[in-house]
Amino acid sequence: MSGKKGMVHYDLATKIEALRLHGEEGISYRIIAERLGIRDPERIRKWISQYRAEGEAGLCKKSSGRPRKKPLSQEAYIQKLEMENELLKKYHTELRKLMPARRDIGLLNTTGEDIQ
Repeated sequence: MSGKKGMVHYDLATKIEALRLHGEEGISYRIIAERLGIRDPERIRKWISQYRAEGEAGLCKKSSGRPRKKPLSQEAYIQKLEMENELLKKYHTELRKLMPARRDIGLLNTTGEDIQ
């Protein structure tokens, strides 16, 4: 089991057997589910529609969600860090221009004007 609690993944052979039992022998979804140990008989109906739409490939497990990130090569990782470093240096420089130095804070009154 993986994913949600109680979620079961069935192998391709089980799915194909369910399709065969329904298509060739005309057995109902409920009876097929009991025979093959499938929790939800409606799942068989979904497999049939997937099979009709996409063939056997439609029955294979498809990954869902966001694909995993590929690890960066060492060179790409170093380049990324260097770019981040440059960005942080620029940000720090701009921030220092906007903020008064600590030694100058005492010279400012509450209106922000210099006291002479």
